[in-house]
Amino acid sequence: MGQFSVKTYNPPGSLLSATQHTQFSRPLRAALQEWLLPIGLTTTSGAGLARSLLGECRRRRIIVPGISSVERMVAQALLDAERHVAEHLTRGLETGQRRLLDALLLPHAGTNLSGLGWVRQPPGKPGRKTFAVIIRRLALLRDIGIDPDIAAGIHPERLRRLCQEGARLTAQHVRTLQATRRRATLAATVLETIVTLTDDAVLMFDRLLGQMFRREQNGADTALKRDRRTINGKIRLLARLGDALLTAKVSGGDIGAAVEAVVGWDDLGREVDEARKLIRPDAVDPVTIAATNYPVLRQVGPLFIASFTFGAVPACHTLARAVAIMRDLHLGRLKKLPPDTPVAFIRQAWRRAIGPGIPDRRVYEFCVLVELRDRLRAGDMWVEGSRRYRAVEQQLIPGPVFATMRAAGPLPIPAPDTADAWLAERRTRLARRLAEVERKAETDTLEDVQLSLGKLRISPLKAVTPAEADSALAPLYAHLPAIRITDLLAEVDRWTGFSQCFTHLQSGRVADEPRAILTAVLADATNLGHTRMAEACNLVTQRQLSWLASWHLREETYGRALARLVDAQHTAPLAALFGAGTSSSSDGQNFPLDRRAQATGAVNPHKGAEPAVSFYSHVSDRYAPFHSTVISASASEAAQVLDGLLHHGADLHIEEHHVDGGGISDHVFALCHLLGFRFAPRIPNISARRLYLFDGIEPGPDIAPLLAGKVDEGLIAAHWDDVLRLGTSIRTGVVSASIMLERLGSYPRANGLALALREIGRVERTLFTLDWIEQPEQRRRATRELNKGEAENALKRAIFFHRIGRIRDHALQAQTHRASALNLVAGAIVLWNTTYMQAARMHLASLGRSIPPDLLQHLSPLGWQHINLTGDYLWTDPDAPSPALRPLRQMHAVEGPAKP
Repeated sequence: MGQFSVKTYNPPGSLLSATQHTQFSRPLRAALQEWLLPIGLTTTSGAGLARSLLGECRRRRIIVPGISSVERMVAQALLDAERHVAEHLTRGLETGQRRLLDALLLPHAGTNLSGLGWVRQPPGKPGRKTFAVIIRRLALLRDIGIDPDIAAGIHPERLRRLCQEGARLTAQHVRTLQATRRRATLAATVLETIVTLTDDAVLMFDRLLGQMFRREQNGADTALKRDRRTINGKIRLLARLGDALLTAKVSGGDIGAAVEAVVGWDDLGREVDEARKLIRPDAVDPVTIAATNYPVLRQVGPLFIASFTFGAVPACHTLARAVAIMRDLHLGRLKKLPPDTPVAFIRQAWRRAIGPGIPDRRVYEFCVLVELRDRLRAGDMWVEGSRRYRAVEQQLIPGPVFATMRAAGPLPIPAPDTADAWLAERRTRLARRLAEVERKAETDTLEDVQLSLGKLRISPLKAVTPAEADSALAPLYAHLPAIRITDLLAEVDRWTGFSQCFTHLQSGRVADEPRAILTAVLADATNLGHTRMAEACNLVTQRQLSWLASWHLREETYGRALARLVDAQHTAPLAALFGAGTSSSSDGQNFPLDRRAQATGAVNPHKGAEPAVSFYSHVSDRYAPFHSTVISASASEAAQVLDGLLHHGADLHIEEHHVDGGGISDHVFALCHLLGFRFAPRIPNISARRLYLFDGIEPGPDIAPLLAGKVDEGLIAAHWDDVLRLGTSIRTGVVSASIMLERLGSYPRANGLALALREIGRVERTLFTLDWIEQPEQRRRATRELNKGEAENALKRAIFFHRIGRIRDHALQAQTHRASALNLVAGAIVLWNTTYMQAARMHLASLGRSIPPDLLQHLSPLGWQHINLTGDYLWTDPDAPSPALRPLRQMHAVEGPAKP
């Protein structure tokens, strides 16, 4: 809120008496200031506090004071809340703890960084030395001895703000803060960094074990390639020898003579010896891996187990005991494995390779570490103090709170309260849809589908774009003005004010120069970086860009800015012809990593041979990109589908969502249904996917061969309460859908919740498959929406062209900023194109050359040929632009259509 002059009006006493209002006074100000403090403790938004204050004045029938008084009261409330939180965090600190906190601002031994800067460094390349560094950082912070419970009484928003400041402030800046505020910031940063380092350590441990298996697999592949000629020779010899032996047996000839004729007994012996050397294990051999990687296991395994406290569900008590035995061995409490060492948790295939009895210590420790990794992934075991690897029970809404929500009224998910109601409705629906599809299959009236005796064939879709569409739409593209990307962003900012969403982390104020914010966004979106962007523009320096990126560009500010663009796009008149605004799609786009950042990526052999990360983005049916996140190139895309649908911030009402093959799983089908979304993926090789029916529903001869089994209704009923609790926890934001889907996908087969959710997903997938078979429009709609996402990926590839599109950032936060900036700039281009296409459409209509609406739906606002994305990033004088749109390009000045 800016400062400006306000003329105070004092109403006469008779008017106050008549309206029963009270004049604002110092005593009332003191009372309202005291009332405002508890609210200030729950928010960091000055605008929100101002609205609360004005509402309370109206409720108490107090004459609202001038804007300057409101601003001063809000500022005072925010300051009082800051002081209150600082005192709460530092009240219980002992003298030694205060001294250790201050020591974090001093240079760390052996580095040119402060202790605070050292512990905040990105994890780095996976390796035993890197893992040891993470543990040392963790030990340094743990030695301060801050009790995590001191933050229990602080609102999460306030604590998050302190942690964000601690992550951005340098040691020099923190040193200048007042003592109480300084130590409060450091205490919050220490608690948050301990959690972050704990997650980093578990993830590093997971990746190190994964490297061992990959090395073993790569070694086997290399040996197979090296020996392939020898192996082929042995196979040819076996074929000739087998033919000779069979011929001798049939003809009654001499077996020995047959062998002698083919190879000779002496040569056969040598061939057998050589073949024996070529034998490789059929599966992973724990004995071999443990022996080959023991130096790494010896350093990482004991350090990992000794550094953390693990919890376990009852089903994993034998593994928990094995972890305790391993800890005692390395602490010297045990000299060897005890006679009652538990082995039941070891995989059966490995037990056969290891043999009976208690295995060798090296092999046993390897088995313990691998099983611990798998159970940490699944949530059957957890790490105390972790955020990502904590107990599943702790990630969901507490049981008593959920019971209260359920009793108070309808839950925030569109699912019935009882399993019986859900099962009855889905049974009726499934039986009806099955009968409808079977009836059409019997009469051969399924459009572009052949279904007979279990053989399903769906013909490729025919092109629906009219031949005249290209020539009819070409004038629209041709009229789009040529423009620099800088001028485009500035113009969109004048329409929407999205740059005002990038507020300062501490003060909440917008930047003095909006173009500086846009330059920082553009530096990330084009992959140019701050140094080279400062050289290419005439506005800001590299230091200013770095400061803006640290204090103004954050995940939440990017989200607010993108939501503003999305809302503007969806209200544009022309956008209504692109789609109804109720559908969306999502897809991942791979970006290779530069050599310096390759340690943070992974290789997806389906998308390239280089380490990369994937920007997973959601796009609405009106071409608006509304969410983006960074995931590993090898990670499952299915886990990311729901996060974008639930946490985008825009005024969207998505009902149906489409993905390609990588985003499909039964768990996603189930959760989308429970949360109120229709999941409509394009399933590759859909004829190979088996269907499931309820008991008592008998399919006809055409569908029966496609069935895999019956739905386990008892399992769904038994875990219905857990399913509702999970859905409510995801809908209310207590836990992200991506984390839970990763956990559910890693669960062992015995976990009831995962299995019940899978059964629900099978029902929904069967219903969807029947719709896909019967409804050609469903197939066309999915293809159309997915094509929009692929076309938007092409636009993003054109924007993100500097450094050959390779990402150099090591830290996930920096990579996330790149993805968010890229999404934002793509959204701005889409909005600008849509606006000017509408202007071109109106211009053509005024000339009597209207374009039929049925052709406009084939228009795409994703073209960029008229946009200068390269060269100098110069900005127009801020006083020059007019609020009116710039002139359209004239047809005679264009050589051919500027199609996207």
